Amino acid sequence: MGESPTPSGPDLERGVPAADLREGVPLLGHAGGEAVMLVRGGSKVYATAATCSHYGGPLAEGLVVGGTVHCPWHHACFDLATGDALSGPAISSIACFDVVEGGGLLKVGTKREPPRRAPTKAAPSSVVIVGAGPAGTACAETLRREGYDGPITLLGAELPGPVDRPNLSKDYLAGTAPEEWIPLRTKEALAAERIELVADDPVTDVVPLPSSRDVVLKSGRRVSWGVLVLATGAEPIALAIEGATLPHVHTLRTLGDSRAIVAGAVKAKRAVVIGASFIGLEAAASLRKRGLDVTVVAPDMIPLARIVGDEVGLFVRSVHVENGVAFKLGFKPARITASEVVLSDGTALPADLVVVGVGVRPRTELAARAGLRVEDGVVVDTLFGTSLPDIYAIGDIARYPYDGGLVRVEHFAVAVRHGQAVARTIAGREQPYRDVPFFWSQHHDVTLNYVGHAQTFDPPVVVGDLKKRDAIVAYREGGRVRAVLTVGRDHASLEAGRALQTGDAVALEALLRG
Repeated sequence: MGESPTPSGPDLERGVPAADLREGVPLLGHAGGEAVMLVRGGSKVYATAATCSHYGGPLAEGLVVGGTVHCPWHHACFDLATGDALSGPAISSIACFDVVEGGGLLKVGTKREPPRRAPTKAAPSSVVIVGAGPAGTACAETLRREGYDGPITLLGAELPGPVDRPNLSKDYLAGTAPEEWIPLRTKEALAAERIELVADDPVTDVVPLPSSRDVVLKSGRRVSWGVLVLATGAEPIALAIEGATLPHVHTLRTLGDSRAIVAGAVKAKRAVVIGASFIGLEAAASLRKRGLDVTVVAPDMIPLARIVGDEVGLFVRSVHVENGVAFKLGFKPARITASEVVLSDGTALPADLVVVGVGVRPRTELAARAGLRVEDGVVVDTLFGTSLPDIYAIGDIARYPYDGGLVRVEHFAVAVRHGQAVARTIAGREQPYRDVPFFWSQHHDVTLNYVGHAQTFDPPVVVGDLKKRDAIVAYREGGRVRAVLTVGRDHASLEAGRALQTGDAVALEALLRG
């Protein structure tokens, strides 16, 4: 979450010389007291808000291509003509303005109302979405923008409903983001879009087809659906050791989890984080921000090496060490007591607070009971259709076609994109899903941006200097680039994502040469 920057640059209501606007290069200015940018694309000139609707990223520093602009911070993509959020992590659109050209000047005029479309095929009688996370919320809101006018019910598993999950381990946990930033959407905001949110009555069963088109809630209420979207997400893996259920031991997935850790951190002095996952390391950084002594315990000798390679993993560890985080690597926890975490070698680490971040597993129980094909997630096609008609699966549970195989990706931005894509399918504007995955991870003053998906890879090639926070890293398999990680090179990350998306190996290799 970010705040809109103070408007700078020329007053676009008064106008700027048309000759100053270059093809595909945003010109930042202001109009009506807000940051606005002009973009020339072919014979058209667009005027849009210059602030990303996700975390307030500077769109004028982004990548303009094919009538769209991509945010440099977290790769949200917007349609320059309509302002629509085409791909996550942004869910909300950005404003668009009229452009008046005359006398050699370009002037920004009236702010336009966002477009409302009509579905291009017969609309289902209702859409029920099980799971009120980023995928489900994006699906519901995109359905409305795509013109679906029927009942939409969004069924969550816990209060308060949709939340900005990345902040739960980052700024909110660190104490630098207020709680009012955390909800993705309130119940009232969803109701204004005629989306019913049920966040305190979880779904307990999906009655198999063809006997019924109902889901059953814990209260006994049955909700009928014309189309069913499963977006049940993932749940943290719990430790099966003595003391894992003590009150000062927490996993981190929900707002309630994060609140409990914050409450514990107020009284604690020493924390142990079990697991050097992205969530575990982000939690370690946040607890250091709160002044706790933090030790990370993990069985791997190099954090994140299986995902980002040894060199980047060692760099991430060094960043944490520079900020006072201690590591006990190569060991597993054997038991937890009220005051210690005892490791497999007998070492006892003092701990007033314990955070467990050893991974998550997809919540596929409902899908399995409904008779869907489940294999490490719910197997779907390129439109997120499952093995049964009119049932879709998205987000962390979806195992979908990508790059010649089936993948399941547990990242916030990807979940939002799934929701947006399946909504367009339901509204009749289906396109096979081909998006290149993206995630970001924050470690103290360092942000890692990662585009692509490399389950296995040759030794990564680092161009630049990680220690100087200025590098691009290529992950190849059999000579082919599968993914790219950047530190301090936001625009290069956008360009890498574009090259991976279009299959432009020449542009990608040129970028990787620095």
